Amino acid sequence: MVTVGNLTIHFGSRELFSRIGFFIGPRDRIGLVGKNGAGKSTLLKTLAGIQAPNEGSIAFARGTTVGYLAQEMKHSENATVYEEAGTAFREVQQMKNRLEELTVAITDHHDYTSDDYSRKLEELEEVSHRLEVLGSANLEEKIEKVLKGLGFRSEDMNRKMAEFSGGWKMRVELGKILLQNPDLLLLDEPTNHLDIESIEWLEEFLKDYAGAIVLISHDRTFLDNVTIRTIEITKGKVYDYKFSYSKYIVQRQDEVERQEAAAKNQQKYIEDTQKLIDKFRAKKDKAAFAQTLIRKLEKLDRIEVDDIDSTKVRISFPPAPHAGKIILEGKGLGKAYGDNRLFSGVDLLIARGEKISLVGKNGVGKSTLIRMIMRKEQHEGEFTPGYSVSVGYYAQNQSDELDGSKTVFETIDDEAVGDIRKSVRSMLGAFLFSGDDVDKKVKVLSGGEKARLALCKLLLQPYNFLVLDEPTNHLDLASKEVLKQALMRYDGTLFVVSHDRDFLHGLTNTVYEIKPDRLRIWPGDVLDFLKEKKAESIAMFEKNKQTVVIKAAPQEVDQNPVSRDEQREREKQKKKLETQLQKCEREIERLEAELARMNAEIAELDYTDADTSKKKLEAYATLKSDLDATMKQWEETGTLLSGF
Repeated sequence: MVTVGNLTIHFGSRELFSRIGFFIGPRDRIGLVGKNGAGKSTLLKTLAGIQAPNEGSIAFARGTTVGYLAQEMKHSENATVYEEAGTAFREVQQMKNRLEELTVAITDHHDYTSDDYSRKLEELEEVSHRLEVLGSANLEEKIEKVLKGLGFRSEDMNRKMAEFSGGWKMRVELGKILLQNPDLLLLDEPTNHLDIESIEWLEEFLKDYAGAIVLISHDRTFLDNVTIRTIEITKGKVYDYKFSYSKYIVQRQDEVERQEAAAKNQQKYIEDTQKLIDKFRAKKDKAAFAQTLIRKLEKLDRIEVDDIDSTKVRISFPPAPHAGKIILEGKGLGKAYGDNRLFSGVDLLIARGEKISLVGKNGVGKSTLIRMIMRKEQHEGEFTPGYSVSVGYYAQNQSDELDGSKTVFETIDDEAVGDIRKSVRSMLGAFLFSGDDVDKKVKVLSGGEKARLALCKLLLQPYNFLVLDEPTNHLDLASKEVLKQALMRYDGTLFVVSHDRDFLHGLTNTVYEIKPDRLRIWPGDVLDFLKEKKAESIAMFEKNKQTVVIKAAPQEVDQNPVSRDEQREREKQKKKLETQLQKCEREIERLEAELARMNAEIAELDYTDADTSKKKLEAYATLKSDLDATMKQWEETGTLLSGF
């Protein structure tokens, strides 16, 4: 479907990647990974046609449509959420208008042998097929389903876009991309701004998505649940494996270890051979043998070990000072903004040594509760801090609060006190700021670099209570894992907000779920909590199904009884439709199996053989068209059968 060949991109003297190539198949699920700054987002923009490469090419199969979730949003602030989401179907409306124009033109045409008539017929078929692909039926239902899946309530549909935060606006942008149903879906950090429930919904949506997906995410669980292939960008190269991320990490490490072992054995062979050469080259009767060995070494293909970027943030929190048994107690806590009440009547008691994760839907008040704890927000109820509690706080927008006019070094040095000032440079080095990096102005740093610098500030003094609001935002997968390990070793009390299930798993031992009317406390791991919630939802759904009583409409006496002959004819027609339906189902099964087989063939195509590639892709397109036509026939037959 998409072929990337010899792609090279650089900024000035810095080369992001050189002469890379890979193929994206029609149903691929690809996770694009690599350290911050490796070039992931740049590659996605290049695939989307937003940025041109310095060298190389990207070839798309004819008619391939691309949807790209950009970080820069374009929407109308005066439109309602529903109206803005509906703009995803502009193409549908354009296609419908064109279909009407073509139908009229063909009907009025008199010369059925002309080239113009043939072109219009061909375009009519293409437009009809595109409308089928876009799913032009039940648009209102589709819009509502996607928006609700992304966390919007029924009452939000008619609210103006201007009323929502940037995170919620980004959800609408994501919804628009999903509704457009492109052949290739390019998603850059789609789980940013989503709560856990919305992330789980998005996972299920993407699993059933008909097209190909390439996504960037720092959420390991999301990658594992959605992708079946991983492409890593590291040090200007790409490594492509047909595994989800976690399996890829194991496979990659095994491969490097095999390369190292093979390279070691080869080096020993080279050294042993060189000893023989040195021994025999001076002897007349052995000189020819020595020359043979020399030629052997010259022709030897040297084994190269893949250069994996193993640099990591090294974080270690200072030992926690002693505190009382109770860290914090809150009673009757509540918060409202005008008529919008977030929660009320919340009680909490945090004991020394607890590791707590705070979860809940976006907008329910997680960050607000954090700010209340930090006395940065007025509220109902009261907090009582424990004895000798010292709090370290990382705000969700902590990196935005850094002074952009200061250098990296000044940011840490200005707040360091006592002996720790002697270690400022080594601390910055632990957070991957070394050499000239320490003299950079904060305002020129990337989001990931600012997040690392903000975390570094948290280590300048010891705390016995860490309050962290989305600390993994902007951190790459490797840095996130190191932070998690450091927090697991931390001997103080932890209260953390995060939507990253993999980060929370094994880190916290208590889950607080905040709801509008209460705080639900779950002792245990976050994954156990999510399983329980899912089981509760299923049980509630089944209970509601059982309690709904459907009253049968009173049967009317048929004033026109059907004759025996008519009844026999109806039965005959019904049987014919049932046979047709079964035939369609068998054909659909056959075509899907054939498409699955061809998917594997296309993934291995050698695109240097243009004729073979073209034939294969054309055969695939024909099969897909046959499947669409059979699916349509199956739906129409089923509709007719339901009338009997």
